[in-house]
Amino acid sequence: MPAVSKGDGMRGLAVFISDIRNCKSKEAEIKRINKELANIRSKFKGDKALDGYSKKKYVCKLLFIFLLGHDIDFGHMEAVNLLSSNRYTEKQIGYLFISVLVNSNSELIRLINNAIKNDLASRNPTFMGLALHCIANVGSREMAEAFAGEIPKILVAGDTMDSVKQSAALCLLRLYRTSPDLVPMGDWTSRVVHLLNDQHLGVVTAATSLITTLAQKNPEEFKTSVSLAVSRLSRIVTSASTDLQDYTYYFVPAPWLSVKLLRLLQCYPPPEDPAVRGRLTECLETILNKAQEPPKSKKVQHSNAKNAVLFEAISLIIHHDSEPNLLVRACNQLGQFLQHRETNLRYLALESMCTLASSEFSHEAVKTHIETVINALKTERDVSVRQRAVDLLYAMCDRSNAQQIVAEMLNYLETADYSIREEIVLKVAILAEKYAVDYTWYVDTILNLIRIAGDYVSEEVWYRVIQIVINRDDVQGYAAKTVFEALQAPACHENLVKVGGYILGEFGNLIAGDPRSSPLIQFNLLHSKFHLCSVPTRALLLSTYIKFVNLFPEIKTTIQDVLRSDSQLKNADVELQQRAVEYLRLSTIASTDILATVLEEMPPFPERESSILAKLKKKKGPGTVTDLEEIKKERSFDMNGSAEPALNATAVTTPSPLEDLLGLGAAPVTNIAPPPSFNGSLLVDVFLDSPSAVAPLAPGSDDNFASPDLASSEVVSEEPADTVHDADELFHKFVCKNNGVLFENQLLQIGLKSEFRQNLGRMFIFYGNKTSTQFLNFTPTVICSDDLQSNILKLDGGAQVQQVVNIECVSDFMEAPILNIQFRYGGTFQNLSVKLPITLNKFFQPTEMSSQDFFQRWKQLSNPKQEVQNIFKAKHPMDAEITKAKIIGFGSALLEEVDPNPANFVGAGIIHTKTTQIGCLLRLEPNLQAQMYRLTLRTSKEAVSQRLCDLLSEQF
Repeated sequence: MPAVSKGDGMRGLAVFISDIRNCKSKEAEIKRINKELANIRSKFKGDKALDGYSKKKYVCKLLFIFLLGHDIDFGHMEAVNLLSSNRYTEKQIGYLFISVLVNSNSELIRLINNAIKNDLASRNPTFMGLALHCIANVGSREMAEAFAGEIPKILVAGDTMDSVKQSAALCLLRLYRTSPDLVPMGDWTSRVVHLLNDQHLGVVTAATSLITTLAQKNPEEFKTSVSLAVSRLSRIVTSASTDLQDYTYYFVPAPWLSVKLLRLLQCYPPPEDPAVRGRLTECLETILNKAQEPPKSKKVQHSNAKNAVLFEAISLIIHHDSEPNLLVRACNQLGQFLQHRETNLRYLALESMCTLASSEFSHEAVKTHIETVINALKTERDVSVRQRAVDLLYAMCDRSNAQQIVAEMLNYLETADYSIREEIVLKVAILAEKYAVDYTWYVDTILNLIRIAGDYVSEEVWYRVIQIVINRDDVQGYAAKTVFEALQAPACHENLVKVGGYILGEFGNLIAGDPRSSPLIQFNLLHSKFHLCSVPTRALLLSTYIKFVNLFPEIKTTIQDVLRSDSQLKNADVELQQRAVEYLRLSTIASTDILATVLEEMPPFPERESSILAKLKKKKGPGTVTDLEEIKKERSFDMNGSAEPALNATAVTTPSPLEDLLGLGAAPVTNIAPPPSFNGSLLVDVFLDSPSAVAPLAPGSDDNFASPDLASSEVVSEEPADTVHDADELFHKFVCKNNGVLFENQLLQIGLKSEFRQNLGRMFIFYGNKTSTQFLNFTPTVICSDDLQSNILKLDGGAQVQQVVNIECVSDFMEAPILNIQFRYGGTFQNLSVKLPITLNKFFQPTEMSSQDFFQRWKQLSNPKQEVQNIFKAKHPMDAEITKAKIIGFGSALLEEVDPNPANFVGAGIIHTKTTQIGCLLRLEPNLQAQMYRLTLRTSKEAVSQRLCDLLSEQF
């Protein structure tokens, strides 16, 4: 950097800053600033031309005033003029002012861009560095458009100085992060990889950061970086601290570069080349060996740098999950940190071991540290470390240690921090169910859980225990006996009353032979809790009472007296009052046979994924330790040595917690047909229209979204897919509904839930990984016409299961947008495209009209080009109620008593776009004898009439 001469001290600036600091009040400061602003303004507008030094001084003062929080509305042109100076200090101040004060919409942006281009072309390394720093600091889309094509050329040019290469790499990284679509991939990508071999480690460090980010999105372009990264890492790891003297930090050679290289290698699977793989293994072994060596310095900076490299190396070992020896060594090294005096190290060790526990190679090694982890749970002072200890116990749990771990977690639950109690409850419930050999132990565990932490036991937990008890005949009697005994405690949690009421209502007869639990005693015990409970629990108990009428006719009169009491029949709550009236009437007029039929036992629930596990994932967030359950599924299945469905944490009739995420609400458990079981489905719970009451679907029914045929249309290639998975049958299902499964093959399931209002919409896209292997570099992209705009919130590969697309209808459109998905699975590049069901009718707003208004408007749209008619054969049964639902689902208002023929259906609505509104009238005339329909659409635009007619015709 050029030397700063004496004249660059800017004494006037120093005096001004001193005056500001000496101000005794805010008013005095403002007065001094206003005086200075007036002086600067007069200098800039004066007839006498200012020299570079004066411009620099006054621009500096303006910058200081702006940083104090005052608005600056002049001086920008003077700052731009400083960019053309040949003096470093003047140019530096100009760039600093522009980086801080000039926004991307400024009228001066063209002048600024020209000045930057001149500096980039000057080949003066100092000026080029200033220009690159300015581009990176501003980082706007306009900057990316202007310079994204130039910077890669500077980066890979042979005559570019090292300092400029560093700045160019980091500048390009900044532009790629803000505007990835504007950074072109080209010949430079293969050349930038070779910067990993550069002699200047600063250039290598900057290039590694750039390549890592680019490789996450374009892995194929940069796969040659793996061998170069391994080679460079090997040279660093095996060198002495004196070999890299300028880049050695407290006796650790180039720790930042080592960490970046290790992160770059985590973008790819293990190297296929045996030589490269062997060299990488040697590097990782060396890092693990160095961790065992005595520290070369007692300063914390030394241990921090050394441990940073170690933990990143362990992350790479876990990512590859292919070297048993390295995985076990990594586990043993982390085990030493579990008792380290440094809290952060204990936390990181627990976190890393959670991931190691998912590997079949290191699971047993992790289990050897169980006593240390349990001790950490009891003695750690930091709640975040205790939480990681809970996560690790959950991750290392299997059939051999389940009872010990569950017991320890229950013990800890009594004194656990309130912030993590709900999470512990969920984990205990999952482990108790998954590894239950004796289901009496499972029932005892859950009841104990409710006793200890009843307030934190969610509905999913007690729903689940009821489902399992109903599904297993061998535990029903024990469950009834156990809940009966638990209810005799003076103070019972309300969740225990719910469980007791439900189980005794179903299986109370199994213990009624014992005089200590006779029918009347059971009833009196439950009714003694009735007045202390909330309305939903009282409603459940009333259902239990009517079940008792069927199970125990001898206490029918007692129960009828309770139902007949004023506190029930005149209850202020409508639900309780209605139940009491209906149950009383049912018990009075129904015969014994009818009662037995209506009030028979709940049928077994179909086996499906546990809603408790889904709730835990939702609470913890994707990408956390709870997601390891999917990774561990195959291994734990083998360990269990059994394929019993209950041990695999399946079967729910309550709505999935994901439905609450979508705002669909939860439905109470009722004695109705359970939802169907979808083998292998990850997302189907989210999309059931009525989660608690869905009959099994026929293969050709409207709501059957499972499509095995789609598996055959998967595209697996190294090139972008030219074909689109049309899946017309599934696509047309979405014309009249907004949620469902859009695509499914053996790897991936894609589900949708969307909402629309006028010309705007929002679509939630859910991705389900049906395999036990993580998808790498998962990149979805929406491609749509100019008439439809979408903004997809991109997420890191495989880290989330939900994405949000914001949609705007600019004008009427015909083609649906395309969702293109790219990811790596098992080392193979996957590329597929599906149509998103965003159709013109989604932007319908229903319009209510009288019969007179409808036909008046109908006549106004009598131009032949405004009407489209289609006569077609019915594809589905001609049911009037289903037809009404589909017309409403299509988006229009269903107008009753408008058409003279009551068998016809008419609708009206308005298509909203950004530029216009298009009125639409429709008339559907069914002919039951001929099994035909005639559909007539009239709108103010012929293309819209045709499109809406085509879409709606497919629904019938």
